[in-house]
Amino acid sequence: MSTATFSIRMDSQLKRELDAICNEFGMSTSVAINVFARAVVRERRIPFEITVTPRASKPQGAFQALRQQAKQSGVAGLSLSEINAEISKARTEQ
Repeated sequence: MSTATFSIRMDSQLKRELDAICNEFGMSTSVAINVFARAVVRERRIPFEITVTPRASKPQGAFQALRQQAKQSGVAGLSLSEINAEISKARTEQ
């Protein structure tokens, strides 16, 4: 079996942590990546579930909340020009 070199870019702190954990398992990072590659080929999928973390989905939820709030206050259909006019009007009224 011939071998090929595989090079990736990774955050240096992530690499240090990965190296340390692989060392605890008694394997090199190269062996761990080979284990991962073999699992992908064997199973024909990523061998673990990839999900959105709750933290990553917060902006989406915040955007949806703002959209709902705009709808309830009757400003959801305003154009950018109308929004800017409303902002200018509010600033002059202060």
